[in-house]
Amino acid sequence: MKETILNTLKKIEEDFNVKILYACESGSRAWGFPSKDSDYDVRFIYVHQQEDYLTIDPIGIGKKRDVIELPINDLLDVTGWELTKALRLFRKSNPPLMEWICSGIVYYQAFSTIEKMRELSSSIFAPHSCLYHYLNMAANNFREYLQGDQVKIKKYFYVLRPVLAAQWIERFNEFPPLEFPSLVEEMVPEGELKEEIETLLKRKMAGDELELEPRIDVLNNFLNKEIIRLQEFTKTLKISNPNFTPRLDELFRETLEEVWSL
Repeated sequence: MKETILNTLKKIEEDFNVKILYACESGSRAWGFPSKDSDYDVRFIYVHQQEDYLTIDPIGIGKKRDVIELPINDLLDVTGWELTKALRLFRKSNPPLMEWICSGIVYYQAFSTIEKMRELSSSIFAPHSCLYHYLNMAANNFREYLQGDQVKIKKYFYVLRPVLAAQWIERFNEFPPLEFPSLVEEMVPEGELKEEIETLLKRKMAGDELELEPRIDVLNNFLNKEIIRLQEFTKTLKISNPNFTPRLDELFRETLEEVWSL
């Protein structure tokens, strides 16, 4: 499968006349709970040629898109962000982007840009931004999928993971690991709750469909309580906005020099 992904990335470079800096897995495979029929959520960061940036209309304006998206099929979901877009989001500690650069499944990495971003990530990390993201995700999924006597049981993972990620940020003041089993091991104490989570995880990994089943009250009660508690916690956070723009401007220029001077 990796060869297919690498061939797809190579064709993107040729078709769009760009250089790909980094490509990784994002989604259930990176999170540690893929289903037997899970597709591959490939995410990448790319850079245009230097002259494409030296225009009066910057990348992202009008027809000069800052995203490359391939048609989704049963096997691959491939999306990339242009570097200046990625760096603007990085400046805001954008959680999806932070997850990309922290992914444990890397398909491709070239040049030094991503390593430099990783070195900056602990300084740029903004707890409030990431907490809001994970809590909004958890609250929306909880409200949409886990109400009523019969629920889509697999959706528990899409509420549990952001809740545990938010708990991690609260406890350690750092960006959480992507892998769901790591979050469970660290954040959930031994007992009935952990047993229910681990049972669901084993079923999902074994290929159980996990469609409509009776609601699991121990999970619903935990999630409802924690979402409310963490929402209150976010109100106590002091928001700090250091100016990382000069360093990220420098990183962008360094990337152009490194990529296109070869």
